[in-house]
Amino acid sequence: MNLCDMREIRGLLTRHGFRFSKSMGQNFLIADWVPREIAGASGADKTCGVLEIGPGIGPLTVQLAQRAGRVAAVELDRALLPILAETLSGCGNVEVVPGDIMKLDLPALLQEKLPGLTPIACANLPYNITTPVLTALITCRCFASITVMIQREVARRICAAPGAGDYGAFSVFCQYHTEPELLFEVGPECFLPAPKVTSAVLRLTPRQEPPQTLVEEGLFFRVVRASFAQRRKTLLNGLTAAFGSQSDKQALRHAILRAGLPESVRGERLGIPEFARLAAELQKISI
Repeated sequence: MNLCDMREIRGLLTRHGFRFSKSMGQNFLIADWVPREIAGASGADKTCGVLEIGPGIGPLTVQLAQRAGRVAAVELDRALLPILAETLSGCGNVEVVPGDIMKLDLPALLQEKLPGLTPIACANLPYNITTPVLTALITCRCFASITVMIQREVARRICAAPGAGDYGAFSVFCQYHTEPELLFEVGPECFLPAPKVTSAVLRLTPRQEPPQTLVEEGLFFRVVRASFAQRRKTLLNGLTAAFGSQSDKQALRHAILRAGLPESVRGERLGIPEFARLAAELQKISI
């Protein structure tokens, strides 16, 4: 069965009485080059165990199964389980795991389903869960690589440089923990039903060591969040709003200057090294 052929897809879904769920952000691929390219970009080989999230009817799953040692595909929509049982019947190295990826213990899941293999993640993520799922995949610190198809604007935000209009706290978070690379774009015409936005495939390679020596990681990210909480305002105003109850504005101003930053700088102009220096200075005044 060609899982990217629109006629075969419609027949499959009709046979199983399946209806698309808008709340789950379901869009199935109808361009066969896309799952092939995503699976290739993931770097999966027989030494790898792949965690896939949201397999849908399984076109990416099949491509991953051809490359990887094993694939554990987590699917929330139980209406898709009998469809996947049919479409993946020839893939002996695939296990479909019913469940919500946000409620699963990822390290335990990998240990149970993909033992002895190098774990990587690969998925065509629903747009509405992109940020929490990526956060969970990154913070569990289990994966050698994370390759996902997401909304193009989010992919650009993750890869954005300081000063860019789409640069934000999530950009810093992803770039601190990983090396992100935007690989290629996928148009709406490649999906059924067609979404209203363009997608992009992004590969995140977790860093072995942080890009910057930090005084304390928790404080670093508190400073990052405070710096972006009030865009279009100066860094000093953002820090005052977040930390004003712990320190007066003058002390915060001096911390900014000691970090080698202009008093009038805005948070979106700072990169990881600048945020690290600022966090170190703020720690000195007991923030």
